[in-house]
Amino acid sequence: MPATIFLSALAMSMIVGVRYLLASGAFALATRFRKPGLYAGLHQQIRREIAWSLASALIYGVPAGVVAWGWQAHGWTRVYTDVHALPLWYLPLSVLLYLAAHDAWFYWTHRWMHRPRPFRIAHAVHHASRPPTAWAAMSFHPWEALTGAVVIPALLFLLPIHMGALGVVLTIMTVMGVSNHMGWEMFPHWMVRGPAGRWLITASHHQRHHEQYACNYGLYFRFWDQLCGTDRGLGSFEEAT
Repeated sequence: MPATIFLSALAMSMIVGVRYLLASGAFALATRFRKPGLYAGLHQQIRREIAWSLASALIYGVPAGVVAWGWQAHGWTRVYTDVHALPLWYLPLSVLLYLAAHDAWFYWTHRWMHRPRPFRIAHAVHHASRPPTAWAAMSFHPWEALTGAVVIPALLFLLPIHMGALGVVLTIMTVMGVSNHMGWEMFPHWMVRGPAGRWLITASHHQRHHEQYACNYGLYFRFWDQLCGTDRGLGSFEEAT
């Protein structure tokens, strides 16, 4: 049994690592074509981002692998595979519930990490990317990676979710994490500066966090920033047309 758990954790770590390399690599390639020269002179920083990110992938994979093993071997978690086990309207609702819960966890842990001691010990690794690149989304100190690694596995024990809906959550998490750090806005101006942009976080919002630090702590939604008075609006770099 210990060997099976170890292999499951190792497999999940490899999956997270490959997912990171593919997603960040794709957005880095898009940056090369859309914004030539944006990452010029950042090769050493990018190498550091990749190294920290692959270490984070290893950490993310451990709880995910343990939970995956428990789900397959003992029926742990509330993940279901029969799409008709719950009403179909619950499928999109479950995605929103997971994103909202993850966003709340991220906001408060992220804000805590900007306190002087946690910042110095852990979060400074992420902010060492000046400016962040598409490779920086998982560039975390191990302590910070651990806080991010437990939230989705924990939610699997609390909120029912279909396997396909879970895939949607993980895809959104990956795309938003990478695109918010790549240094330019891939979403069109009408969306970023329109009604959707008033409650959704994109690169324009998160870039300001990396510029000013004590603001814009959210991950997906601006709700907590607006409620707690930490929303400082959008950055000024160019959006897509």
